[in-house]
Amino acid sequence: GGRGETRGGAGGSKGPAGSRGLSPSTQRCHPPELKLKDEECERLSKVREQLEQELEELTASLFEEAHRMVREANTKQAASEKQLKEARGKIDMLQAEVTALKTLVITSTPASPNRELHPQLLSPTKAGPRKGHLRHKSTSSALCPAVCPVAGHILTPDKEGKEVDTTLFAEFQAWRESPTLDKTSPFLERVYREDVGPCLDFTMQELSALVRAAVEDNTLTIEPVASQTLPAVKVAAVECGRTNGFRAPIDTTCALSGLACACRHRIRLGDSESHYYISPSSRARITAVCNFFTYIRYIQQGLVRQDAEPMFWEITRLRKEMSLAKLGFFPHEA
Repeated sequence: GGRGETRGGAGGSKGPAGSRGLSPSTQRCHPPELKLKDEECERLSKVREQLEQELEELTASLFEEAHRMVREANTKQAASEKQLKEARGKIDMLQAEVTALKTLVITSTPASPNRELHPQLLSPTKAGPRKGHLRHKSTSSALCPAVCPVAGHILTPDKEGKEVDTTLFAEFQAWRESPTLDKTSPFLERVYREDVGPCLDFTMQELSALVRAAVEDNTLTIEPVASQTLPAVKVAAVECGRTNGFRAPIDTTCALSGLACACRHRIRLGDSESHYYISPSSRARITAVCNFFTYIRYIQQGLVRQDAEPMFWEITRLRKEMSLAKLGFFPHEA
């Protein structure tokens, strides 16, 4: 019985020893898990450091881009302000030129040119020799002794003893009350019928109609032709006015009259690139009509500040030029 208790005691003593024997196996399970956790923490730390570095780089690049955009905006603003200043300066200059031109037109008209504003009209001793055409001063201040029933006053005489046509003067005054370029008005209808139409009635009817329309629309250009610009090369027949399509150095055929003569000028209609060579006589007829239209446009725009009588006599002088030009008289060219 004593041995049994001893064994029992021995068996009982194995219990604590057995429990102490389980502790090492349990302790052996912890180190691998801790190692995994340490590795995970280290990996996450690296990821965090990488994200922080990328964030810093992104922030730095954003700031750099913002500074660059600000610099570009400041540069563009400075350039825009400079262009605005230059544009305002040009506008002021153009406005001053327009004002000066208006003053020139108002104070100097074809009827009574201001010789101080036009040095080319001075005598040769004052202005020096000059090539070109001179416009003679109109005798607009010398009027004829006649009573106009519409105007209600007497027209003063001039030295040449001219006599005003009261019907023409009445038509002009009626047109002057409301100036227009409409050819249906009695004044312009008469000028078209008696002067403009015959003056621009050339042998080449089709081209004559185009020239007349361009003159009325103020889109006709007359250019002088230098001898070196006329090489003997083949060009379009309609351009030089010849039937063979060859351009002579100077002598050619007038595209309007069809006559062979020295054509030192050419015309261009509107924006067309085609040119038509014209004789001095044809040029004189076209310029006479253009001078008339220019003056009545000045009147319509209110740029001629004169009484009715000087304006009427200036228009009469321009009609006289058209009448002489259509008869074949033209100024001699040097």
